[in-house]
Amino acid sequence: MSTQADLEVTIESTPQIDEGDHERFTHIVLEGYTPKDGEFVPLDNSVVGAMVNATPVKALCGKVWVPGRDPQKYPLCPTCKEIATSLGWSLPSG
Repeated sequence: MSTQADLEVTIESTPQIDEGDHERFTHIVLEGYTPKDGEFVPLDNSVVGAMVNATPVKALCGKVWVPGRDPQKYPLCPTCKEIATSLGWSLPSG
C-alpha cells in the first residue's frame, strides 16, 4: 500500500561564473517611452537590435556595452535599480 506525502522542494542554482563575471551586472536599458497623451517613442537603444547587429546600448547607469550574455546569470546593477525605482518604476523581485 502506497501513501502520498506532501513534499516541499526548494531548488537553488548557482550559475556557472566565467572569469571576470564578479564585476558583471544585469543592467536596465530604456528602449523608449510613452509621453502623456501620446504614442510610444522608440529610442535608438534596442537590446534585441544590439544583440543582432553587435551595436552598443546604454544602460540607465551610463554603462555602454554590446549585450551578448544571459542577463539572468547576474545580479541587477544597483545604480540602474536605484534610478529605476526613483523614477517610480516597479521592478520584478527575485
